[in-house]
Amino acid sequence: MIGVKGLLERWVFNHRQDESVPVFIIRPSKGLVALNLRELWQYRELLYILIWRDIKVRYKQTAIGAAWAVIQPFFAMVVFSLIFGRLAKIPSEGLPYPIFAYSALLPWQFFAKALTEASTSLVVNERVITKVYFPRLLVPTAVVLAGLLDFGIAFLILLGMMVFYGITPSWFILFIPLFLLLAIITALGVSLWLSALDVEYRDVRYTLPFLTQLWFFATPVVYPSTIVPPSWRALYGLNPMVGVIEGFRWALLGSAPPDPRMLLVSSLLASLLFISGLIYFRRMERTLADRI
Repeated sequence: MIGVKGLLERWVFNHRQDESVPVFIIRPSKGLVALNLRELWQYRELLYILIWRDIKVRYKQTAIGAAWAVIQPFFAMVVFSLIFGRLAKIPSEGLPYPIFAYSALLPWQFFAKALTEASTSLVVNERVITKVYFPRLLVPTAVVLAGLLDFGIAFLILLGMMVFYGITPSWFILFIPLFLLLAIITALGVSLWLSALDVEYRDVRYTLPFLTQLWFFATPVVYPSTIVPPSWRALYGLNPMVGVIEGFRWALLGSAPPDPRMLLVSSLLASLLFISGLIYFRRMERTLADRI
């Protein structure tokens, strides 16, 4: 007895007009874990195209273009400096509060923007996903990586602020790429979970603003992690962005080094989020085109 797969293959074989043209039959992956990294590498050029598309769409028909990458963290820094630095007298580890806040806003805004846009990226690209086959993992990945351009532009302003305040970075600045990688892994890991869930449950987009706001206050952006009691810092490190923010400040500004336990917990949880999100996304990918 011929199954559905056999009938499909026979139909394709009998109805193709040109025998010289190869026919590819796309089947869903099997097994608990089917990452198929080789396929992702074959579609690497498409990833570059998606990244460039997201960059162009982000600033298309805007009056000031990429300047928004600087305006948003800069004015947030001004407001935080007035409220938390001047009025609330939040400690800043001996650093000028504006640069203390701005150095944390850069990785945080990269993470928050990547989380917001990548988590809904599959539904936004519904027409492409339902008509053309390619690894769906490329869609949220491209959104996250496209945010690196904004980060790079805003980072130049941070270097200018360091010159203005007379802060000279030490050789610890070499650790910046590692903490940036940790931010990318965290953003991508959470986005893979939420983007796959958003296909089935549209509630995800409504919970994102609340989740991002709550996550912001749980992250040491406007305050240092040193105000957290030492006995609680390992638990506090369950927020992977804690290690990112504190690592950025330490590597760039020479602030107090992050607690090793807190940094270890943040790194492990970020890796866990990424691996589990990758596995869950690849499993859900089998039926994304049908559910979207």
